[in-house]
Amino acid sequence: MKTSNELVRNKIEELWEEEKLFLKTLGSFPSSLGNEKGIQQFVYNYLQDIGLETEVVAVDPDRLRKYENFGEPEWSYEDRPVVVGEWKNNGPKKGKSLILQSHMDVVNAEPEDQWETPPYSPVIKDEKMYGRGILDMKGGFAAIVMAVKALRESGIELGADLQIQSVIEEECTGNGALALLHQGYTADGALIPEPTQSRLIKAQVGVIWVRVKVKGAGAHVERAESAQNAIMKANKLMESLMEYREHINNRSKHPDFEHHPHPLNVSVGLIEGGNWASSVPTECTFEARVGFYPGTDPEDVKEEVEQWLLGAAEEDDWLKEAKPQFTFYGFSAPGYTIAKEEEIMEEMAASHYAVTGKEVEDLSFTATTDLRAFGEFDIPATCYGPSGGDMHAPNEYIELSSLKEVTHTIAEFILRWCKEK
Repeated sequence: MKTSNELVRNKIEELWEEEKLFLKTLGSFPSSLGNEKGIQQFVYNYLQDIGLETEVVAVDPDRLRKYENFGEPEWSYEDRPVVVGEWKNNGPKKGKSLILQSHMDVVNAEPEDQWETPPYSPVIKDEKMYGRGILDMKGGFAAIVMAVKALRESGIELGADLQIQSVIEEECTGNGALALLHQGYTADGALIPEPTQSRLIKAQVGVIWVRVKVKGAGAHVERAESAQNAIMKANKLMESLMEYREHINNRSKHPDFEHHPHPLNVSVGLIEGGNWASSVPTECTFEARVGFYPGTDPEDVKEEVEQWLLGAAEEDDWLKEAKPQFTFYGFSAPGYTIAKEEEIMEEMAASHYAVTGKEVEDLSFTATTDLRAFGEFDIPATCYGPSGGDMHAPNEYIELSSLKEVTHTIAEFILRWCKEK
């Protein structure tokens, strides 16, 4: 007679073609910021179809503002829900309850002319699937859904409750994750299948976003020598931010990042200025992302960044009078750490070994994920997910062999964590 693990492994193999089709369907939704309604409706229906008790929850920023992981939005949450599907244990609790969470929002696919194939028409080439969000992180979502479906279709009854959470805004605020936790959808542990190349995240940096507005003094280009070019003035501040980047990386490193050569990244990701080639621009705005170590208050980083740029402005005759204006919005995300001795880390490591025959590697991540929201609710959590490439860039792809392996590992982990009834 086959063991539960053997039954589930066989079922995952049977479902493999369906898993690829499911991922292709997820990838066909252009679910960038503000455009998540369609994919969330699809997810809601799919989780219902596999037998989960499913609920849609609205994201209300006023209810979330009290949390330290809240990110200030500049957009509406109308028709942009988060979704949860529950597999409830009807008997005595034997194992531990679990959240499997993924985000459905993706970054913009522009410039689409740099893609070899249309970003929202996923294709498979050389055992890789290409498309925007296929790796980050719709592939991980396909893995958790198919792992759960395989368990259910194998007749497994879990010893504890399990949730699948589908959220929005991991890419900009984390408010989607907060909304479900605030609503009471908590558990004894959480796993997020972010694309970690089958490594376990033990630490991640914090992140803030800042917008800097610089004013100039416009003129016809014929009188440019008497004007103040806002774009060129903004460039001085952007160069100063790059100096700040080196400054923070030359400080003493957090223990989890001491072997990383450059753990704290500062990046200018957006710039807008001017409206006519023959006019000296009177205004320029740029937006930047700043990383910092776990244990650092985001508010302290905001103050430091603002003072650093004001100091740079003091070195310019124009900017020291026409001071730049600062807006902090979106990410105000603390860092996160988890001890390797935590049970969820040990069980995930054991699950990885059971499937791959290899010891799992740890990862100190130089970006942010929704792990920090679970940390605020005292829920031990880690990330573990598939491999691929070109996230946030043209020709993003997932390695399909890695996706299947991760699906097996997650199913193994569910059995270890939740146990059987």
